Amino acid sequence: MSVERGLSNTFKQFTESSKAGGIVLILCTLVSLSIANSPWGAAYLGFWHQIVAGLSVEHWINDALMAVFFLLIGLELERELYSGELSDMRNALLPMLAAAGGIAVPALIHFGMNGGTPTQAGVGVPMATDIAFALGVLALLGSRVPASLKIFLTALAVMDDLGAIVVIALFYTTDLSFLYLMGALAVFIALIAMNRLLRVMALLPYLLGGALMWFLMLKSGVHATIAGVLLAFAIPYSAKEDDAASPSHRLEHILHKPVTFLILPIFALANTGIVIGPDWIGELASSNSLGIIAGLVLGKPVGIVLFSFVAVTLGLCRLPLDLAWRHILGAGLLGGIGFTMSIFITNLAFTGQAEVINASKMAILGASLAAGIVGFVWLKLRGGPLASDSNTDSC
Repeated sequence: MSVERGLSNTFKQFTESSKAGGIVLILCTLVSLSIANSPWGAAYLGFWHQIVAGLSVEHWINDALMAVFFLLIGLELERELYSGELSDMRNALLPMLAAAGGIAVPALIHFGMNGGTPTQAGVGVPMATDIAFALGVLALLGSRVPASLKIFLTALAVMDDLGAIVVIALFYTTDLSFLYLMGALAVFIALIAMNRLLRVMALLPYLLGGALMWFLMLKSGVHATIAGVLLAFAIPYSAKEDDAASPSHRLEHILHKPVTFLILPIFALANTGIVIGPDWIGELASSNSLGIIAGLVLGKPVGIVLFSFVAVTLGLCRLPLDLAWRHILGAGLLGGIGFTMSIFITNLAFTGQAEVINASKMAILGASLAAGIVGFVWLKLRGGPLASDSNTDSC
């Protein structure tokens, strides 16, 4: 990867929206925590469980609105695979293997502490990285960190989210309805045919088909948000940056601000109403909470750095020319910011277990805060650009 490589306009807009979105998410979380632990807490928490059209408000947010979030994640993943950092296997291998380490090591830590217990299902919670928060923290450092680090962390976080999506699809599926699942896949195949065979470039048919696929996926037992990812890969894509004729580019630009400043803040308000009771220290000392904290704060940087180091040592890939191992460690520390995806998986892992969910969310918030602060301070002190173009840390 060249040191001189510029950042695309789409990427710059993405990182800038992540910076502002991270601040909004923090504010929403503080508001939600404050209200939940005030005299209005019971009414506030009860609101999210009101039934509307057969589902609670919380379910509409987590199953429907978050499907739009996953659609945006899918569009960003598509961009990375076709024309971004993941389009070149030599460039893609390092963040891919780093993401694999950032998934595997936290999961092993949690499983080692909870295997064979009722909280074993939480193994997926510390696997995830919150793209908005991680890039938001990195954006606060501005030009004090190399541009390649922003690209590396974005590619890593996107692959990390892909891993989380696969985990959700495979391990957090309720009673499976084969008929509805086949119906959802049939709609997906029809949308692919519209793209590849009929070359339909209008967005509306894809969005209508995506809504139908979401409904069928919801009824199938596979989490409905998976429909958002599948829809992203059915929509026509152009490798030309900011191609106005590309439905994928148009939709990504349309969704960035609503997802960043509306959907994710609503998700935070609905899911961070954590009641901090008198026994909160005991709840954080449970094996599940400790597994989440250790997985995010320790497992993420250890997995990311270890897998990257092994890959570079074996000659499978090399560090970008303007990065050193201290930068990779900084990215690993920021990878421990789980927040959105970790909370999302918590809701799936411990359905109907309010106390476990509450304790898990406390652990996620504490671990994410610690990871964000330590990562920011480390990169502020040690994340400056290399003195020269040569990278003595790479092979």
